[in-house]
Amino acid sequence: MSSPVILAIDQGTTSSRAVVYDAKTFAVLGVAQQEIEQHYPQDGWVEHEPEDIWYSVARTVREALAKSGRDATTIAAIGITNQRETVVAWDRASGRPVHRAIVWQDRRTTDFCRTNAADQPMLAVKTGLVLDPYFSGTKLRWLLERTPLLKVVADRGELAVGTVDSFLMWRLTGGAAHATDATNASRTLLFNIHTMQWDDELLRYFGVPRAALPEVKPSVAEFGVTKGLDFLPDGVPIRGIAGDQQAALFGQGCFAPGEAKCTYGTGAFYLLHTGDTAVSSKHKLLTTVAAMTDAKPKYALEGAVFVAGAAVQWLRDGLHLFKSSEDVEQLAKASNPAEPVLFVPGFVGLGAPHWVPEARGVIFGLTRATTAADLGRAALEGVAFQVADLIDAANLDLASGGRQPPESSLRVDGGMARNDWFLQCQADALGRAVARAAHSESTALGAAFLAAVGAGLADESALGALVSAATRFEPKLPAPDRERKLVAWRKAVRAVIGFYSVGG
Repeated sequence: MSSPVILAIDQGTTSSRAVVYDAKTFAVLGVAQQEIEQHYPQDGWVEHEPEDIWYSVARTVREALAKSGRDATTIAAIGITNQRETVVAWDRASGRPVHRAIVWQDRRTTDFCRTNAADQPMLAVKTGLVLDPYFSGTKLRWLLERTPLLKVVADRGELAVGTVDSFLMWRLTGGAAHATDATNASRTLLFNIHTMQWDDELLRYFGVPRAALPEVKPSVAEFGVTKGLDFLPDGVPIRGIAGDQQAALFGQGCFAPGEAKCTYGTGAFYLLHTGDTAVSSKHKLLTTVAAMTDAKPKYALEGAVFVAGAAVQWLRDGLHLFKSSEDVEQLAKASNPAEPVLFVPGFVGLGAPHWVPEARGVIFGLTRATTAADLGRAALEGVAFQVADLIDAANLDLASGGRQPPESSLRVDGGMARNDWFLQCQADALGRAVARAAHSESTALGAAFLAAVGAGLADESALGALVSAATRFEPKLPAPDRERKLVAWRKAVRAVIGFYSVGG
């Protein structure tokens, strides 16, 4: 009889991935990935077709299982991880989406957020978040206000809304389960991270009926079982769910306070585990829920950079500077360090620690000598500098609370983490070592870890022993040069904010 496997479904912003892991060693047995189309109906608007998301998940699960050589009956449990703040609404009776998914990068609610900025303190106390178009609650408010009939059917309990994980849960269980986990719920502006429940005051504020929302469970729970699918048998248990960044934190083995990671995908996301303490940020970071293996709340500080890998994608698809994203590494190596190019990639606004949704991307320092190589280098440096700003803000938050900043290396993963030049640049920008995970896709691994815990096949101690760093990058840039670069970068960011801010 074949040994059990864990199936991880990783539904991201630009693609869906399915990974089959050995349930004991977590060796990858089969993996499949499919890109999904992005839709940009207006400037600052970003959407997905929910059916495209669903079909990509179904296809990648089939392919990953086929590549693994294992039968679907050997799946001990399924773990799901997903792009977090993206929202989907669908009819409960038919299961059909009633609107395109509104993606986390979408900026259409900027005016609402600016108009109601005075309510920020109340929202932050309950949610740990800022009032920004990034978060789900603003998107759901827009959708329900724009289409009054949806509000009526939502009030009657005939409409289901939620983040992408809850949509996949509904489809995987044949409509039997409308559920999410606390990490995803904590990204909605509708969830009180202290009571760990949907908050009635927040629901009234955003006009979202409780009847439309999913049940919230810990990240490890009995979410439901598969039913009525043509690519998986009935009865396969779904035991783990976490938003992509919390899944990556778990997949990196960051289970204890003070442990931190950064994931480089479409955006870049820094999470610092703070244990059972919800640290309130004084430097515009987010307080969020970390993956929970039981009902006891866990928390993290988070900084979000909206554009990371997306900047490389723009150089590839928008400017056609190279054919493959991996080519940017060689391009950056060929750059002339003397060319004074700085790239602030604020295509969809600036996230933490600035929160300027009106901002757009700006390139400084162009000369007649500027080449494609210099643009490639500036794009990678822009991501590294943004992450340095996040970590500086987190360290200030820790210091203000009497806590010591982490001294260990920063654990990193994601697509850009395969770029050695970039990780050396990141270590130089931080003045701190960077350790690349042996598994570059810690998001899917984290979902698998959570499912394994839920299936009783592992615990945190055993999982921690499986996590190791593949490569370590030590900072090489002298401290004065690092400071000079950061001063120029922050001057450029201030210029962007000044240009795009309301009244600027």
